[in-house]
Amino acid sequence: MNNAEVPIKKTGMHNLFFIACDPKLKGTVMSGKTVWKNPDGYLPGRMAPLMTFYVYMAIAYLLLSAIWFSQYMRFWEDILQLQHCIAAVVGLGLFEMILWYLDYSNFNKTGMRPVVTTAWVVTVGAIKKTLSRLLILSVSMGYGVVRPTLGGLTSKVLLIGATYFVASELLDITEHVGTINDVSGRARLFLGLPDAFLDAFLILWIFTSLSKTLEQLQAKRISVKLDIYRKFSNALAVAVIASVAWITYEIYFKATDPFNERWQSAWIITAFWDILSFALLCVICYLWAPSQSSQRYAYSEDVGEEFDDEEAQSLTRGQSNGDVSLVKQEQKNGNAAISDEEDESEEDKRE
Repeated sequence: MNNAEVPIKKTGMHNLFFIACDPKLKGTVMSGKTVWKNPDGYLPGRMAPLMTFYVYMAIAYLLLSAIWFSQYMRFWEDILQLQHCIAAVVGLGLFEMILWYLDYSNFNKTGMRPVVTTAWVVTVGAIKKTLSRLLILSVSMGYGVVRPTLGGLTSKVLLIGATYFVASELLDITEHVGTINDVSGRARLFLGLPDAFLDAFLILWIFTSLSKTLEQLQAKRISVKLDIYRKFSNALAVAVIASVAWITYEIYFKATDPFNERWQSAWIITAFWDILSFALLCVICYLWAPSQSSQRYAYSEDVGEEFDDEEAQSLTRGQSNGDVSLVKQEQKNGNAAISDEEDESEEDKRE
């Protein structure tokens, strides 16, 4: 067959069929290659919007990185181990978005998607997703704020992290590396089951640990940390509810659209998880931002309630100088009254 170019003037899902009507050609095997190109490049229609999306996500991560690392370097001497982990996740998030954009841009320009390049991008994404989940789990356990180490749980946390990385890597490689197939069908619906099971297990472990941490803070009456962890638990609950709702929608979307007829809106399925992950990371960065009192604040429960009250005033900045001076004046008056009572009692004893 001679090379043929078929111009397509209508937007939609198009299929190419080869039909042989001659009975003598029964059982004939054909081999060849078709090249599909959209007006804007080689990217399939369902993937093209993601290239622009990754540009915006890279800008968002760049702004978050600028804010976080400026504080990170400013209070370098008081940085906690937890804040080192947050910095790593922020940096990996920015790196991942840039790599995804470059991968899509190269694919759009050349029509080729090198396996090694895409596998590298997928691996960075899997590492970032794994570290994000381990970060949330560690925060829920009180690491770096309530407890200096994870103790005996370290090996279990590392084991679940390694297992999740393998499951996420296999899922993403199947999704992205190799031939791009617009007709994904229902088969890929089951590829995410191990990944989904591990996510569900992590969510259960996170909320169990968070509940214990809140009980511990409440028992010690550490009000500032308790307030921070309550805000974190509320944000996490909203994220989980949104995730469950979106998973339900995603299953319905894929099950009712086996031939990708709704290809123009399919990119939103992928984009949602990146947006949710970024939003939760912003919450963590806000609640555990570096400050000059990070080290003292992290282990304030070892000093007692007095330190917590002072730390609460310095962190929340809720007390003015006038209020502090009034408190000091009241303490002085109280001490003077106590000394007067002691003097009167001594005089009574002498009489």
